[in-house]
Amino acid sequence: MSKKHGDVFSLWFGSRLAVVISSPTAFQECFTKNDVVLANRPRNLSGKHIFYNYTTVGSCSYGEHWRNLRRIIATDVLSSQRILSFSEIRKDETHRLVQKLAKESSSEFAQVELTSTFRDMTYNNMMRMIAGKRYYGDDSELKDVDEAKEFRETVTELLKLAGVSNKADYLPFLKWFDFEGLNKKLTTTHKRFDVFVSALIKEQRSKKQREDSMIDHLLILQESQPDYYTDQVIKGLTLAMLFAGTDSSGATLEWAFCNLLNHPEVLKKARYELDTQIGRDRLLNESELSKLPYLKNIILETLRLYPPAPLLIPHVSSEDITIGGFNIPSDTLVIVNGWGMQRDPKLWSDATSFKPERFEKEGEDKKLSAFGLGRRACPGEFMALHGVSFTLGLLIQCFDWKRVSAEEIDMQEQTWFNLTKLHPLKAMCKPRPIVNKALN
Repeated sequence: MSKKHGDVFSLWFGSRLAVVISSPTAFQECFTKNDVVLANRPRNLSGKHIFYNYTTVGSCSYGEHWRNLRRIIATDVLSSQRILSFSEIRKDETHRLVQKLAKESSSEFAQVELTSTFRDMTYNNMMRMIAGKRYYGDDSELKDVDEAKEFRETVTELLKLAGVSNKADYLPFLKWFDFEGLNKKLTTTHKRFDVFVSALIKEQRSKKQREDSMIDHLLILQESQPDYYTDQVIKGLTLAMLFAGTDSSGATLEWAFCNLLNHPEVLKKARYELDTQIGRDRLLNESELSKLPYLKNIILETLRLYPPAPLLIPHVSSEDITIGGFNIPSDTLVIVNGWGMQRDPKLWSDATSFKPERFEKEGEDKKLSAFGLGRRACPGEFMALHGVSFTLGLLIQCFDWKRVSAEEIDMQEQTWFNLTKLHPLKAMCKPRPIVNKALN
């Protein structure tokens, strides 16, 4: 539609006017010049039921409450110091992944399924940071198997429901009808999550010895500032971390691997960088990621072609503005077509091809829109790039990889909250000698 109608065009979603932005110039104009005016989020059914009545950092309107949440995230949750403090968790989870794949593949090439493996690892990473617990995989350490099962099912259902379009959000008179029981599903699933995370907070609060988890850290701050670090704020931050930092990271890992398998010359170049910069006798450490610019370029190129959110989370104008010479009335949905901009042949040479080398040119990374721009940009960019780069680097360093067959990996997507593969990723892997050294 953007190719047909231009970089800025409008649509009617029922009685709601929406404007779609598909050019970097208009994108910059939106979130520099008009950043405050476009800092609000739409109010919809999922925001009401799932996101604690529009009070979480991603769903609430711009104002004092949002500024408080953003300040907490910047200083207490996603500061570079806090993220780096969890390096041992990421190291342990990634090493577990290496051990699992090494056991499955033994000394010869063996087929492994990576989609669920990446999902389990990213969720365990996040939940250990949030609450100090592992919930995913066959080696989950939880004694209560039912608790782990309940948690996994609840989070999966929440993610599915958050991306469901509700007709009543665009045709208000339909709010009297509960289409396909959506209202009831949202209420029930959120209640399950709330009960679960309330129990986590209670459990952490009752412990005599403090732990270095996000919930525990916020509970310590709650003791001196109870009105600021409320239980609902802690619940909302837990929900936001799960939504923003799990499926998106797992999917980025998966897309990156698909591209490496379809472009073995890129995989070979990445391995050469690891072998020369890190060596073949020890495993990569997080602190050494800065030595691996080509690995970072692989991640950036993956995010360009397969952004976790192809259409960024919508914004709402709080007053009349002008974008690209067009008048945008107050209360208009503004949707950024990140997918379109990142595949635009006017901006990128050979735009639909996977070429990490393009990011060797200074400033190319500034053209990416995957993490948004302005006040409402994703605050987890450092954590996402750091975690995905470390895992991808270790898997390239530890294993030889090839496709299951001569045919290229199927790159079809499925429509969901995040951009994910339609079919699970399977590949052939064989441990390199470094694995035995590292495991011993």
